[in-house]
Amino acid sequence: MLPNTLFIGQQLNFLPACDSTNSEAQQLLLKNEATEGCTVITTNQTAGRGQRGNAWEAEPGKNITLSVVLMPKFLAVKHQFYLNMAVSLGVLDLLHELGLKNAQVKWPNDLYFEDKKLGGILIENAINSLTLQHSIIGIGLNVNQLEFGYTTATSLAKVLGHALNLGQVTNRLLELLEKRYLELRNGKTAKLKYEYLQGLYRYQEQHVFEVQNQRVRGQIQGVDEEGRLAVEIDGELRYFSFKEIAFVI
Repeated sequence: MLPNTLFIGQQLNFLPACDSTNSEAQQLLLKNEATEGCTVITTNQTAGRGQRGNAWEAEPGKNITLSVVLMPKFLAVKHQFYLNMAVSLGVLDLLHELGLKNAQVKWPNDLYFEDKKLGGILIENAINSLTLQHSIIGIGLNVNQLEFGYTTATSLAKVLGHALNLGQVTNRLLELLEKRYLELRNGKTAKLKYEYLQGLYRYQEQHVFEVQNQRVRGQIQGVDEEGRLAVEIDGELRYFSFKEIAFVI
């Protein structure tokens, strides 16, 4: 059963196992075999990648591991973080719809519920001159897995207390993802940014961060157009790229 979408998930490639759905999607692009919305799904991703080069741990057959090919040629390179916002909100919409009202996006694009990680997003962009040529959106979401190798992870089944139908959840994710992507394509960037900030983990709260191997107290004030995190530290607003600041949980 395909999702109720215009294009995302209509070209569906299911693989029983693969190293990385992002890598498989990249191969389809190289062979000119991927239309916009082409989706690669596996139930056993053996070498999934996360932000900062981390590995992504997923028990076979229990979770969502997929990649979607998009062609956001309308988006200027300097505005590419809006794509992160749209995708993050699509996943967040799913979590809220399932009843996880306190689910949030942990900058730049992890999904958290009560200080525990539910999933992650890895976006790989190809740039053509001043705009994006294509993007591969990798999404990993813990659904029915109950045991993890680290204590900071959780799943939908653990939070909700019951297993979910993986196919139904996947289709709904693709539908909500397309809805947010169409908002981006229609220029609703102010709406996306506002809602992203409302769902941002630790937004406008005092917390401890690690900057240059030192612990500091700060308050997240927003995200700039380049996707840098704006944090007020000792009365000064400072901007950090992906690897320049870490959350102390």
